[in-house]
Amino acid sequence: MNSALDGMLSAMASPQRVPAARSEDPSLHIRAMDNLSFIRRTMERATAFTAVPGWGGVGMGVLALAASALAPRSSAGREWLATWVTTAVAALTLGGWTMTAKARRAGTTVFSYSGRRFVLSYVPPLLVGALLTAVLVRAGLDRALPGTWLLLYGTGVVTGGAFSVRVVPLMGLCFMALGALAILGPAGWGTPLMAAGFGGLHIAFGLIIARRYGG
Repeated sequence: MNSALDGMLSAMASPQRVPAARSEDPSLHIRAMDNLSFIRRTMERATAFTAVPGWGGVGMGVLALAASALAPRSSAGREWLATWVTTAVAALTLGGWTMTAKARRAGTTVFSYSGRRFVLSYVPPLLVGALLTAVLVRAGLDRALPGTWLLLYGTGVVTGGAFSVRVVPLMGLCFMALGALAILGPAGWGTPLMAAGFGGLHIAFGLIIARRYGG
């Protein structure tokens, strides 16, 4: 009896080996990072591109109204073409610069997921418009340019606006309606409709976007 008790006491008094703690499973960390990446991508895809510039649109509209005042009334002439092409380059440069600045203020970039979708939908119709401009001018069909420009610009705004706020595709549809009038109506309607579209619509919708969507 005493020997058994002594054995129990010695066993309790002897140091016990503590099992080493299990190291963290690396696969758990990898799965957690994958889940975070998936959540981040999902949020990016669900976010509308809100960096469409309102005040930039107003500036583009002012440039277009100035071009409509300076250009000859007839669209069949090199001076008219040069005035509007120069204005288009200046307006698109202004729009791109103000869009980049607005995205930066919002803590994002034009090359975010939603921004890339907007740009890749907006730009192709403009490139088609540039190509058709050269084709129509070579064929002597300058009078078709106002309607072609309004239609294709409106198409770009509609397709790009599908990834932006609701008012943007609505603006594009208004451009397309004016383009249809310019294509189907008398040749003398071309310049006034361009002033109404590239000037008036840009200013009106630009003010709405600036007021509701942060500039």
